[in-house]
Amino acid sequence: MNEDRLPSPRHHHTNNKKKTRFGYLSAPSSCSSLRPLPSPEILKVDGYDLKNQLDNFRVKTHCAKPLPPQLVHETILDRVYNATSPYDNFPPAHVRGLLRDKRLKGWGSYGEVFEHLIQKVKPKVIIEVGTFLGASALHMAELTRKLGLDSLILCIDDFRGWLGFRDLVGFVNMVNGDVLLLYQFMQNVVQNNATGSVLPIPFSSGSTLEILCEWGVFGDLIEIDAGHDFNSAWADINRAYRILRPGGVIFGHDYFTAADNRGVRRAVNLFAQMNGLKIQTDGQHWVIDSA
Repeated sequence: MNEDRLPSPRHHHTNNKKKTRFGYLSAPSSCSSLRPLPSPEILKVDGYDLKNQLDNFRVKTHCAKPLPPQLVHETILDRVYNATSPYDNFPPAHVRGLLRDKRLKGWGSYGEVFEHLIQKVKPKVIIEVGTFLGASALHMAELTRKLGLDSLILCIDDFRGWLGFRDLVGFVNMVNGDVLLLYQFMQNVVQNNATGSVLPIPFSSGSTLEILCEWGVFGDLIEIDAGHDFNSAWADINRAYRILRPGGVIFGHDYFTAADNRGVRRAVNLFAQMNGLKIQTDGQHWVIDSA
């Protein structure tokens, strides 16, 4: 799908608000309450109904019946790690001297939205799509501990970063082309005593979300924060929503940041429009409540 063919919002500054074809979007404020956005009308492209044009891009994988939450951890260990915890005998000898004791780096990883949604949903299974070094995942793990919740956090990431990321995050070492993000992520989890609640799934978001659907692994709370271009965000949101438990919440970062121009906001708006869902905002994050 050519992203450039999709209509994009035109921004005009009016009293600190951005005007789009979907209405006015207020800039983020310190207010902690979620703010509803107006539901846009169906867009028209070249005289055809956009919903029908994009129907071929919908994910149609058949999802299995949702597993009981208490079986999810065992299922992931069995099917991904041959029934052995990835934290056993960690770290391996060839990287032991290359890892920092604890090095976290993230963007929007400590926003109030995490506490708001965890208090509201009280999730048994949290799925994070795009985890990098685990800053937001470990923040959520700490929040669930404080609330006395027995929550499992599945972190989906290929742990390859992106070309040039080591110029921004210089403390990550490399061995034969392996940038060691997975190992440093796991080291951070170990240092935070979160090995029982935070589990990485080190594969691409597209393939992993499809397989979780087939396995019946569903989340009560799903965060989308991987690729920030339209096509990546669109694919992740569509696939992830299929494994959201009824009454659950899906949310993500970069609705009100410079990255929104790359397509995150357009993907969220289009998804909500096509599925008759309402978007709320909390700081820089978008939130869609399925209840």
